[in-house]
Amino acid sequence: MHHQWPGNCCQVSTIKVGEPAPDFAGEALVGQEFKNIKLADYKGKWVVLFFYPLDFTFICPTEITGFNKHLAEFVKIGAVIIGASTDSVYSHKAWTEGSLGKIAYPLLGDTTHRVSKDYGVLIKNKGVALRGTFIIDQDGVLRYQVVSDLNVGRSVSETLRVIKALQTGELCPVEWTVGGKTLGKA
Repeated sequence: MHHQWPGNCCQVSTIKVGEPAPDFAGEALVGQEFKNIKLADYKGKWVVLFFYPLDFTFICPTEITGFNKHLAEFVKIGAVIIGASTDSVYSHKAWTEGSLGKIAYPLLGDTTHRVSKDYGVLIKNKGVALRGTFIIDQDGVLRYQVVSDLNVGRSVSETLRVIKALQTGELCPVEWTVGGKTLGKA
């Protein structure tokens, strides 16, 4: 059976691995404060920018708290985490003060949908983002991207593994992990 996508489902991503990541700026919940953040603030660090559909849902809190639980591991390898959805920062704050709990990394409020559009994850007819994970290196270059449908949660441990592999500067075979044999220089 051939599946037909609605015509206004998603914007096709024009961003490409190996090219500069789209710059972004916006208001985020950082701790319990609202702050303006932008990609340039994180120059010199690896950035994991992940999009999730909506606050107060089912799969999203498992991912958000999963990244929070492993935050120290990301910090140890020079990486920062930024979560983003099309919800407002006020919604993020209400959620973190309620059932989600405190989150130690920024949650960007992409109410204009600009960042979601720029990263090619916006579902136009729903006004929400697909589950997109983008790894941006310390020079602002997009090094990895994975986008999945709304019903499939991502793997935090795989995101960590990929950053560590990218940081080796070497060719890393299937299922490579830290300490494993590489195939030489990339």
